Amino acid sequence: MGETELSIILLSARVAFTAILCALVPAFAVAWLLARREFPGKGVVQALVTLPLVLPPVVTGYGLLILFGSKGPLGQLFENLFGISFAFRWTGAALAAGVMAFPLLVRPIRLSLEAMDQGFGEAARTLGASRLTVFFTVTLPLALPGVIAGAVLGFAKALGEFGATITFVSNIPGETQTLSLAIYALLQSPSGDATALRLIAIAVALAFAAIVASEYLARRLTAGGRA
Repeated sequence: MGETELSIILLSARVAFTAILCALVPAFAVAWLLARREFPGKGVVQALVTLPLVLPPVVTGYGLLILFGSKGPLGQLFENLFGISFAFRWTGAALAAGVMAFPLLVRPIRLSLEAMDQGFGEAARTLGASRLTVFFTVTLPLALPGVIAGAVLGFAKALGEFGATITFVSNIPGETQTLSLAIYALLQSPSGDATALRLIAIAVALAFAAIVASEYLARRLTAGGRA
């Protein structure tokens, strides 16, 4: 494996890890809301969460460009308040990957919360535990298999994200050229087949490992819910 290929893999891992790290807390909050609360428009919220899975990724990427681009309202807000720029930066690739992986994070967490026996939390409350204590000592540990399963599957999705990323931040070597974008660029070159095949093999191995790990955790979650 050459230095260029290694840098592509490291950049992809950086983008995917940042995407999941930033999306995990909002995903848990949305999953908890959908699992534990009934409210008007719940179906609409569920549809919005699922939307990135069914929309063409190019549409999602264009929406991110409008909102988070250098002239977009949210892009200017983040630039002015936090000094974070998304347009044509690896941070933008992480944002696109996080948005596309978000539904895959929410679903396993929601299922784990729905399968949870709420009696444990109620018992802790009757013993004087605060809501925060119940969350960290009861809810979060019981939901952990779903959180991990969602994070692993979301990480694999973020590693393989293509359409939204190339639309939002282009394909810039060393900055936004993640694994899938590098494979696309190499396949356009007559001399890039060998390198592309190596990167494809790595991508397949990573995705397969993530799916196996996610399915294993999901089975443990199901078994735990039936116990």
